[in-house]
Amino acid sequence: MFTIEHEFDATVVTLVDDGSAPLQEDVIVHATESAILLNQYDARNDRTVSITLSPEQWRDLVAALNLPEGVYRAK
Repeated sequence: MFTIEHEFDATVVTLVDDGSAPLQEDVIVHATESAILLNQYDARNDRTVSITLSPEQWRDLVAALNLPEGVYRAK
C-alpha cells in the first residue's frame, strides 16, 4: 500500500509494508525538482535514516527495476 500527497514544493509518497511478517517500517519519499529524499525509521537505533538521490539517479533506479541483469547507460 502507498499514499501520495502533493505539497507546495514536493510530492510525498509513503510506502507501507503490508506484506507478510516481519514487516518493515514505512518508507517516505520526498520528491522535489532537485533531489529525491528517502526516509525510514530505524527502531534499532531509534533514529530516521535518510538517503538523497539526484533526479537522474532516481530515474536510473526506476528503470533498473524493470530490466534484466546487465550494465546500462541512460540516454
